[in-house]
Order: sequence, then structure tokens, then C-alpha cells
Amino acid sequence: MEEKEKPRLSRLTAIITQLQSKQIVTAKYLAEKHDVSIRTIYRDIRTLEKSGIPIVTEEGKGYSIMEGYHLPPVVFTEDEANALVTVERLVIKNKDESFVENVSSAIEKIKAILRYSQKGNADLLAERIYFGGNQGEEKTSNNLMQLQSAIIHFQVLEIEYYSSRKEQTTREIEPFAIYSINGNFLLVAFCRLRDDFRTFRIDYIEKLIPQNETFTPHDMTMQRYFEEYVKKQKHP
Repeated sequence: MEEKEKPRLSRLTAIITQLQSKQIVTAKYLAEKHDVSIRTIYRDIRTLEKSGIPIVTEEGKGYSIMEGYHLPPVVFTEDEANALVTVERLVIKNKDESFVENVSSAIEKIKAILRYSQKGNADLLAERIYFGGNQGEEKTSNNLMQLQSAIIHFQVLEIEYYSSRKEQTTREIEPFAIYSINGNFLLVAFCRLRDDFRTFRIDYIEKLIPQNETFTPHDMTMQRYFEEYVKKQKHP
């Protein structure tokens, strides 16, 4: 396997989180998770042990953190832990790669502070929850997180957009809001080409380029948008 390593300190920190989030973690799982060789994982585990992390090695099974080592600042109830697992399984079915990656990472960090007894239950529940739709779990976009950032920073974007009729246009937009319908994320933005608000399917955005320009926030609310624009069924 070719090693495409992220910075080692970042990987070691992530491994600690992963060890805390499950009862048993195999070297194979960690190697695949970080796109490195199993030999690299062995070296990482030795480094963590030398730094004082109490890692327990179970021959033929994998690694775990010594029970009681991590004292969580937050204690989750069983129902709260189960809700986290359910959210994670639901998110995996989402079609946006950036969204799935970031939410999964966040939930993994949250699961790391579950009580030791809850981790096994969380793993069991994850195997018993299934959501239909998006059967192949294919990812059709990778722009959701960048669009969210543009919304909160009022950043102008240039997009290359393919409509449902396969018509391609390049335009500058001022992102306003995101909503979901029928499993698809939709972006509401002020389109400078049309000089009006338009709705864009995020998976139809072929290319997205942030511009070194910000815009003045629009005098608009989601309620008003739906009342005034959705009824007109304005499309890009």
C-alpha cells in the first residue's frame, strides 16, 4: 500500500480518539482509516505507548485504551448515545462527501467520551440500524461544507452549473441558504447573471471557485423566500 500520510501528530491524535470511541480497534482498521501500512500503525502504537498512553493489546483481536484512563467531561445517557449512533447511520446515506466526512468525524470524537460500557452497545446498535435509499451510498457532490462556509462569511462564489436540461453556465452567486428535499440539497443564492434569487441543486454544481470578494447581506428570510420565490418556481 502506498502511504499518503497526513501529518503524523494529526494521525496520532486521531488514533487516540478512535481507540477511545470503540472497545477494540484493529491495526487493519486503523491502517485503512488513515491510508497507511499496518507497519506504520504498529510504529504509531509504540509511540503512543512510550508517551504514556495506556494502550492494551489483545493478541489476535486489536487495541483498546485502559478502562478508566479517559475521564469524560460530559456523560451521555443511553438514549443520547443511541441517538448519536442513529444520526451517524442516517448521515452515511447522505450524497455529499464533505458532509458525511465532517459529521462522521465529529460524532467519532463525541463517541470517544462515552462510558466504556456504552461503546460496545453503540457498536452493536450501529450494526442493527438500516436506512433505505441511496443503496450504494454513492456520493454525488462534495461542496456542502464549502457552501456553508461561504454563507456565514458572505463570500461570493463562481460556479460552473449544469441544469437538469444539461445546459452549462458559469455565473457568480451570493449564497443565502441551504435546504433539502427528496434527499437532495438545494442552494438558495442571489444570481448575478439573472439579477435575482435562484435555487441550485448542489449535485449539479460541477465546479466551485471562491472569490476574493464579500457581499452585503441580503434583506431576506427563508420564510419570505418561500412565500415569494418558491411559488414562482424560479429555476437557474
